Amino acid sequence: MLREIQRELHDGGMRGCVLVRDLHTGEELGIEPETQLPAASLVKVPLALATAERIRRGELDGATQLDVQPGRIATPGPAGLSRFRHPARIAIDDLLYLSTCVSDGTAADTLFELTPPAQVADILQEFGLRGFTFRHGMRELSDTPAERFDATQAHLAHALAIDAGTSGRGHRVPQLDTTRASTGSARACVELLQALWTPSKIPSEVAERVRGLMAHNLLRHRLAPDFSSDLTTWSSKTGTLLNLRHEIGVVEHSDGQAFAIAVLTESLVPASTQPGADALMSQAARRLRDHLRQL
Repeated sequence: MLREIQRELHDGGMRGCVLVRDLHTGEELGIEPETQLPAASLVKVPLALATAERIRRGELDGATQLDVQPGRIATPGPAGLSRFRHPARIAIDDLLYLSTCVSDGTAADTLFELTPPAQVADILQEFGLRGFTFRHGMRELSDTPAERFDATQAHLAHALAIDAGTSGRGHRVPQLDTTRASTGSARACVELLQALWTPSKIPSEVAERVRGLMAHNLLRHRLAPDFSSDLTTWSSKTGTLLNLRHEIGVVEHSDGQAFAIAVLTESLVPASTQPGADALMSQAARRLRDHLRQL
């Protein structure tokens, strides 16, 4: 089954790193779950965790209002403050919502100014979570070839992303170079989800806060169609950068079963809009979940 799913992903123009774990039994199925890939906006979940923990410790006050400069980004994709034209005054709690639920890069960078990447890494290590590297904020992700080409030439930016890599996962585009970018693996993501959804070193009120944010994720075009129903809850975070399409999340069933899911992919097709790729990711994850659910 794993070989078949891997072949289907490849036939659909994708390389996929997938891990699905039953959060109660620990049973799991995966495809290259240890492979490190640029994490893109997935880092906003560890950022939310670190920020919520610092609020719990009293180092930050969620009600503190900050002056945030507008992102003024005109290219397709970014949302929230990243597209604002004028300064805004926003509380830390609301920046958490914008960063995690709307995937607002400007809100995330404001939080990174309070808790720099190195401090986020330290807090995750305190909780026994490894497998992530944090090297930069989100502003670096808005300066890729995609922003330098005209909209009609988006395929050129994706062709560069696909063809300019090395066998050791170096890359001419720094945001895709695993030695320079913030990275994570499917296993690291599932370990993080496990720690948020089951008893762990993470304080319960902090884990509950992050779970609530992920439950209100507004970006639901990728895995959500296969994991949303009246009898399930899907809490997630997406990550997108050039030819990278990621999503991590937890599906909770009304019968009490719960599964952590991480799907990190690289597209081999030079196009920015690929709904078929999103559907293929979702189908692959669902097949693995269905198999584990029947055990």
